[in-house]
Amino acid sequence: MLEPGWQSWAEAVFRRRSRRRFVPNPVAPEALARLESVCRGFRPFGRARAVLVREAPPELFRGIVGAYGRVKGAPHCLVMIGPKGAAAEVGYVGEAAVLETTALGLGSCWVGGLFDPDRARALTDLTPGERVLAVSPVGWTTESETWTERTMAAVAQSHRRRPLNVIASGCGAWPAWARRGAELARLAPSAMNRQPWRFAFEDGAVTLIQDSPRDTYRIPKRLDCGIAMLHFELGARQAGATGRWQILPPPRVGFFRQA
Repeated sequence: MLEPGWQSWAEAVFRRRSRRRFVPNPVAPEALARLESVCRGFRPFGRARAVLVREAPPELFRGIVGAYGRVKGAPHCLVMIGPKGAAAEVGYVGEAAVLETTALGLGSCWVGGLFDPDRARALTDLTPGERVLAVSPVGWTTESETWTERTMAAVAQSHRRRPLNVIASGCGAWPAWARRGAELARLAPSAMNRQPWRFAFEDGAVTLIQDSPRDTYRIPKRLDCGIAMLHFELGARQAGATGRWQILPPPRVGFFRQA
């Protein structure tokens, strides 16, 4: 399912950090064109897509309380779009765009609940039944993280990750490709770092299961799980395994078998 740029996305997994403060320096047209090409060309599920908006309105992003925690100064943004029931697919496709942003040396930040939905809908043409699930700023960031960014990261405990054997029980006995996939999935971003994904290996295949049916922070957990799906596939590919995710109904999210 992955396209030729997957190697740079896999490398970007280890460099990506959520950034909320941007500088007005313009992004080169060539870089924007490359990101736009990925958004247009990477649609493995058809109904899920990411769109690059070249002029992001400042009013798009909201703070936790007033302006606190709000994204500031981003000249561009990504809009993650899909119909009802396609949150996992949107997370998968949107994370590809985010990792491409990182590969270009630019900053980004998944924003699921703290954006203006009306303004987001107005940024691109939506087909009947489509909705905006998340957005991300795009641009050059300040050289070092601001106090607000460090505080937001501490609130989300983004430096803390569940142990590998919690999200992938028994992974020590898994084949190398499945174990590597779980290792990269462990690094996937999620709302408030809740990490709602669990992986199970049986009969040579991996199933991703959502940890509970209850969503929190007004953001679908299946969106987070879709992000983890891409990370898992990148890790599996690093270990020489190719395959394809099949989307499953809740509480399962996806099924991945080596091709």
